[in-house]
Amino acid sequence: MEQNFFQIDPYLQKIAKQAEEKCAARFAQIDEIAEYNQLKVLSAFNRQGLSETHFVGSTGYGYGDRGREVLDAVFAEVMGCEDALVRHNFVSGTHALTTALFGVLRPGDVMVSITGSPYDTMEEVIGIRGENTGSLKDFGVHYRQLNLLPDGTPDYEQIAEAVKGAKVAYVQRSRGYALRPSLRISEIEKLCKAVRAGNPDAIIMVDNCYGEFVEEREPTQAGADLIIGSLIKNAGGGIAQTGGYIAGRKDLVELCAYRLTSPGMGKEVGCTLGQTRNMFMGLFFAPDVVENAVKTAVFASAYFELLGFEVYPKFDEPRTDIIQAVTLGSEAGLVAFCQGVQKGSPVDAFVQPEPWAMPGYDSPVIMAAGAFTMGASIELSADGPIREPYAVWLQGGLTYHSGKMGILLAAQSMLERGAIAK
Repeated sequence: MEQNFFQIDPYLQKIAKQAEEKCAARFAQIDEIAEYNQLKVLSAFNRQGLSETHFVGSTGYGYGDRGREVLDAVFAEVMGCEDALVRHNFVSGTHALTTALFGVLRPGDVMVSITGSPYDTMEEVIGIRGENTGSLKDFGVHYRQLNLLPDGTPDYEQIAEAVKGAKVAYVQRSRGYALRPSLRISEIEKLCKAVRAGNPDAIIMVDNCYGEFVEEREPTQAGADLIIGSLIKNAGGGIAQTGGYIAGRKDLVELCAYRLTSPGMGKEVGCTLGQTRNMFMGLFFAPDVVENAVKTAVFASAYFELLGFEVYPKFDEPRTDIIQAVTLGSEAGLVAFCQGVQKGSPVDAFVQPEPWAMPGYDSPVIMAAGAFTMGASIELSADGPIREPYAVWLQGGLTYHSGKMGILLAAQSMLERGAIAK
């Protein structure tokens, strides 16, 4: 029996039914990818001989922590690479990316971003913004950037030349706070081939945040040397309480481990403090949770397009991350959208988000996130900077049905504020 628990306007409910009908074929494709990835994860757990003894947490130095070692091995197998560094010590995806960059770069080295401007929080890490912050620039690392073409796609013809002399070729898979297309694995494979043509020795590093398990392959299976991400996004399945990962070539992962802990110790130390079980469980559930998040994004795309808004990507376009962008056209519409999403959250639904000067961003940002784990963007969240074109970036959804309701509540909030006309 259908119940209107949240008092959604009948007009908005009607549009929702139309949107779901449009999404049926895409949902079936998403189901197929999720089944493949779930079996891939299950196989890795089986092959690595996971046991309940691996859930026992260590303290102090963490020497001989078998759970930590098996988690790394499982993760590496799932990602199709040689080694992984999966730790609750990573406080965010930006921290994991920073560890990787400082791990492999040395004073005088050159880093080239071949996908245009990096995500906002990486600007101070690199040294594009801010002074005397301990950035890569402060340590003598040089930065170059190959801008994207006007349509937001990589400039494949210029990549080989751009990476000459570079130590790191940096790729951002997801769109970040931009309306460019996110990069599919096939496109990352093409980027990797272009980098190899110009500089066979370059380390190809991919910011994989928001992309895990959306496709059947990961960038390490398409030519990338290192991939980095957060466990409170896709790979943690909504269960990991904190953490991140670095995965790829064994020698490079070791260098990153030296940066996280200390030279000579690397992966051999680091107590797990009882976090291992949650990280294993999160990884196990991740393909299914990502499936729900992608369905939520596809529904949101179809829904808001029917309501007359520009959406990126379209509902029927191939997906490579869980992010859906919607151009709302006004500050009032953006604020109302985020406040509506907050009302559909299982935690802190009574809170009314407002724009604020969030550290690491150059514009006020509004964020809606009522999550079981603070900041977990695999749980339904919406955010955007208060600047033209007043676009919102939506991601997550532990379950499709709750994610769908979050979208309807966003529309309801906008309708009540006059940002949607019937």
